[in-house]
Amino acid sequence: MDRKIEKSSWNFKSAVFAAGGAVLVLYLVWMYGFRESGSQSMRIDTGNLTISAVERAPFREFITVNAAAVPLRSIILDAVEGGRVERVMAESGRNVVAGDTLLVLSNNNLQLDVMNRETQILEQMNNLRNTRIALQQQRLDLRSDLLTHETELQQRRRDYQRDSTLFSRGLVAPHQFESSLQQFEQVRLRRDLFAEQLALDSAATESELRFIAESLVNMQRNLDLVSDILDNLVITAPISGQLTALDAEIGETKSVGQRLGQIDVLEGYRMRAQIDEIYITRVEAGQTAEFDLEGQTWTMAVTRIFPEVIDGRFQVELDFTGAAPASLRRGQTIRLRLAFSDLADAVLIPRGGFFQQTGGQWVFVLNSEGTAAERRDIRIGRQNARFYAIEEGLEPGERVITSSYQDFGDNTRLILE
Repeated sequence: MDRKIEKSSWNFKSAVFAAGGAVLVLYLVWMYGFRESGSQSMRIDTGNLTISAVERAPFREFITVNAAAVPLRSIILDAVEGGRVERVMAESGRNVVAGDTLLVLSNNNLQLDVMNRETQILEQMNNLRNTRIALQQQRLDLRSDLLTHETELQQRRRDYQRDSTLFSRGLVAPHQFESSLQQFEQVRLRRDLFAEQLALDSAATESELRFIAESLVNMQRNLDLVSDILDNLVITAPISGQLTALDAEIGETKSVGQRLGQIDVLEGYRMRAQIDEIYITRVEAGQTAEFDLEGQTWTMAVTRIFPEVIDGRFQVELDFTGAAPASLRRGQTIRLRLAFSDLADAVLIPRGGFFQQTGGQWVFVLNSEGTAAERRDIRIGRQNARFYAIEEGLEPGERVITSSYQDFGDNTRLILE
């Protein structure tokens, strides 16, 4: 007996639709799980985060540098002449008065050299004095000779005038009158020539005597200087102040130019700072800096820049624009804030570890509920030791994660728990 076979309602088309729906459901489930736990998002405990508010506030670009207090005035003590330390008359840290003896050196070779030089100078001075005496004597002799010529001329003039009178009366022969006139003219001519020679000699003698006088003055000055050389073996305080360093031991040999110590005049202080060489083009005289001490902010200005770079740093000196802290002491280290700009309003976020991973190009910004944070591109402008100034990407009132992003991987969204 034949049986009728019923056609099934589950055909190929239905199977395709069913399979497609299952795949869609699986895809949606996978996508949800991926966004919740994959490479695009992750859950994070807010207890491990630093969340900071974006705010608009006065901002000044500055760097922090270490600076040490140094006296306004210091005198370096160097060895003008080398020698062996015979006596040490003062100790470091002691207050000294100008003229106090600090060290006594000895140098036998120097003493012999000074004696020889003094002998040579004295010999030259004696030679010049003898030359001066000889010139003066020569001048006197010439004047004496001129006086003789003048006397002879007067005698011949009287003879000529007498014979002229007698000749006019016919009492003297013509040849006698002519002889008297000739002798008078010869003596007068000889006197005139001698007087001219005396004038030339006198001018030369005066010039030479002036030169000798100047030479004697210079030699006397040189003699005094040579004598003072031995005084340089006694090191005295040039000013009154505190002897902050004295490097000398009895028996030690000091060479010429070697530093012996330093005297500080404790009438005030300035700060000397070490700054990284990358800022050398941005530091100028007059630039301001400040620091906090004794519950007060103290202001300074750059007064001197040392352009020499040593170990990647250069030095600047800063003076107080007003009073200095009473508690400040030599060598005390202060953390200065050296300003590169004036105060101006800016959108700010605090500095944080996020910069190490992002380079300041993006941050995670929280939503209004604080339940999630999305990655957002930003642009940082100026900065200081506390804040970054944001030029694009953030608005005041928003909140960002400023702690390190080291554990966030490539995720672009954080679910905050």
